[in-house]
Amino acid sequence: MLEGIFSGLSTAVMPINLLMVAVGCFAGTFIGMLPGLGPITAIALMIPITYGFDPSTGLILMAGVYYGAIFGGSTSSILINAPGVAGTVATAFDGYPMAQKGQAGKALAIAAYSSFSGGTIAAIFLLVAAPALASVSLSFQSGDYFALMVLGLTAVSAFAGKGQVLKAITMTLFGIMLSTIGTDPAAGVARFTFGSMDLVDGISFLLLAMSTFALSEALLSILRPTKDTRSEEQKALKSLGSMKLSKEEVKIMIPVIGRSSVLGFFTGVLPGAGATIASFLAYGMERNIASAKEKLGFGKGSIRGLAAPETANNAACSGSFVPLLTLGIPGSGTTAVMMGALISYGVQPGPRLFVEQPDVFWSVIISMYIGNIVLLVLNLPLIPYISRLLALPQQLLVPFVLFFSLVGVYLVTFNTMDIHMMVIAAAIAIGLRLLNYPMAPMLLGFILGKMMEENLRRALAISDGSISFLWERPITLVILLISILFLAAPLIGNLRSWLANRKSALPNDGEL
Repeated sequence: MLEGIFSGLSTAVMPINLLMVAVGCFAGTFIGMLPGLGPITAIALMIPITYGFDPSTGLILMAGVYYGAIFGGSTSSILINAPGVAGTVATAFDGYPMAQKGQAGKALAIAAYSSFSGGTIAAIFLLVAAPALASVSLSFQSGDYFALMVLGLTAVSAFAGKGQVLKAITMTLFGIMLSTIGTDPAAGVARFTFGSMDLVDGISFLLLAMSTFALSEALLSILRPTKDTRSEEQKALKSLGSMKLSKEEVKIMIPVIGRSSVLGFFTGVLPGAGATIASFLAYGMERNIASAKEKLGFGKGSIRGLAAPETANNAACSGSFVPLLTLGIPGSGTTAVMMGALISYGVQPGPRLFVEQPDVFWSVIISMYIGNIVLLVLNLPLIPYISRLLALPQQLLVPFVLFFSLVGVYLVTFNTMDIHMMVIAAAIAIGLRLLNYPMAPMLLGFILGKMMEENLRRALAISDGSISFLWERPITLVILLISILFLAAPLIGNLRSWLANRKSALPNDGEL
C-alpha cells in the first residue's frame, strides 16, 4: 500500500498532472456556476480532449472538473437561487436567504471553507480506507438500497416548518409521482405520458429544479415587488458584506463539517447514492438534531443549513470514487461517464486496478487533496468579483435568470417542449409557494423516486414477490426503523406540545 501511495504521489505531482488539476478545477468551477450545465456535460466534452493523455492524467483532469463543478454550483445557488447542479439544491435553502440579507460574501466564504474541508477530509478517508470500503459497498443489496431511499425520503421533516410536516410529505409524494412519468424500467412500456413522445424519457431533473427554484423565484419577484421591501432588498444585495467569520461562527461550523464529512463520504461510497442524496441527508440531519430555537433559523440563512450540504456534497464526490475504482461500479451519473472514459483508455476499473495499476489508483486519490487546495486558492480571491452579480438591478437580474434558466434547459435537449413544460411547472410552483408548500421535498421525492422503484422491484424479484426482504437482513431492518423514528419525531413533538398546552389551560388549585 505504501509503495502504491508513493507511486501515486510521484505521478500526481508531475507538472502536467498539476496543470490538469488546476485546469479541471478552474473549468469545473465556472461550468458549475452556469445554471443548466453540470459536471456530466463537462466531462463528456473532456473525453475527446483526453484521448492523447496518459490514463492517470486524463482521469485527474476529469476528477478536477467533477468536484470543481460541484464546488462552483453553489455560487449560482447562493446568488440567484438557481441550482443548476443537483448536488447544490440544498445549498440554496439557506445560502440564498443569507445573500438577500446582505451577507453574500460570508455565504460564499462559508461554502468555500465547507467544501474544502469536506473534500479534504474525504480524500484522507479515501487514502486510508479505500480497499476496506470496497467490501462494505459490495455488501449492500437491493433491499438495503430501498431502505436507504426510504430513509432519505423521511428526511422531509427537515424541510418542513412548524406544523407543516403534512405539507412536506404531500410534496414528497407529488415528487415521487412525477418520477414515474416516462418509460417503465422493468416492462419497458410508456406510462403517464398521455401519448406524448416528449415524455417517454420522463421529466428532466434540471427542468424541474430550474422551474421550481430559479424561474419561479424570478417570476415571483415580478409579481409581488413593493417599493419599501424591494429597495431594502436591493441595498442588501448590493452589499457584499464581510467575508470574515467570527469565532462563534467557526465554532458552529466545525462540528457540522465533521458530521457532514463522514455522512457525505459514506453516502458517496454507496453505488447510486452520490452528492445529491448526501447533501439532502446532511441538511436533514442537522435540522433534526438542532435545538428548537436553531430550527427556526433553517431556511432563513442558517450557517448550519449552509455548511452541512456544502460539506457533504464535496465529501460524497470523493466517496463516489471508491466503488468506481475498486469495484468498477459507478457511484453516480458523472462517475459512470468517467468509467466509460477509463475503459476507452484501456483501463478496467475494478478490484484488480488497485494491484495492476496502482499509479492510476493512487494518483487520482492524491490529486483530490491537491485539487481542494487549488479550488480554495482559486475561489476565495474571486468571491468579491463573483458577488457583484447581486449588484445588478432587478430589471437586469430577472431577465438574466430567465435567460439562463430557459436556454440552459433547452441546450440540454434542444426540445421546445421542455420550454413549455418549464413555464407550466413554474406556474404550478408559484401557486404552491404562495400556499406555503415547500419545494425541496418535491425535488427530493423526484430524485429518489426512480432509484427507490428500481431497487424495490429488484428486491421483490429476488425474494419471489415476498416483502420478507424488509426484515430478513439486519441492516435493512435497522435503516427502516430509523426511518420510522424520523417520521414519528414530529408527531411526538406535536403531541408533547398539545399535552403541554392542555396542562397550561387547566385551572390551578388556587383557582379551584
